[in-house]
Amino acid sequence: MTAIRLLLVDDDPLVRAGLSLMMGGADDIEIVGEAADGAEVEELVERFRPDVVLMDIRMPSVDGLTATERLRGRPDAPQVVVLTTFHADEQVLRALRAGAAGFVLKDTPPAEIVAAVRRVAAGDPVLSPTVTRQLMEHAAGGAADTRRARARERAAALNDREREVAVAVGRGLSNAEIASELYMSVATVKTHVSRILTKLDLNNRVQIALLAHDAGLLEEPGADGH
Repeated sequence: MTAIRLLLVDDDPLVRAGLSLMMGGADDIEIVGEAADGAEVEELVERFRPDVVLMDIRMPSVDGLTATERLRGRPDAPQVVVLTTFHADEQVLRALRAGAAGFVLKDTPPAEIVAAVRRVAAGDPVLSPTVTRQLMEHAAGGAADTRRARARERAAALNDREREVAVAVGRGLSNAEIASELYMSVATVKTHVSRILTKLDLNNRVQIALLAHDAGLLEEPGADGH
């Protein structure tokens, strides 16, 4: 089995040392590089070709949000997991909108951080529906109406089946759970997800979930699967 190539980005050397020690115990994860600031990330990604970047959100020169936006503009972009101190953080939500695949709290138990890296490398988000809702509620404010109108306009490009799949992704269901609920094969679910990403010009399932929340699709009758 090929090891997951991981890049660590945090301005605190103690945090980087702790993460390095934590990840070093996993046979299937290889730390290919470390950075102390977001300004170094693009060069290190080009040099080491990591599968996943574990990135602090707050750094002195170039923060994790800006670094994530720059990375996601690359055709061969690695998956990004944001490191943060708080659950409901505007910066975290902005990073997710920019294309990060999820986030982990810095005080998360080591085994869970390792599991998060594995999940993201496999293409799964590391966000529960509850955390997604907390973030959405935290960010709700003056721009919410504008964001909803824009999201609804984008979601209108989806056909009925794609819309159902988008709602299920927004509820945090796995491909297998969506397949069971919508009476289709897992392969068909994956095809629908890929089409949604392409149609809406999104990077990952987290962005599908955010768009579904923004557009109010989860508030519509039947959106809870019943």
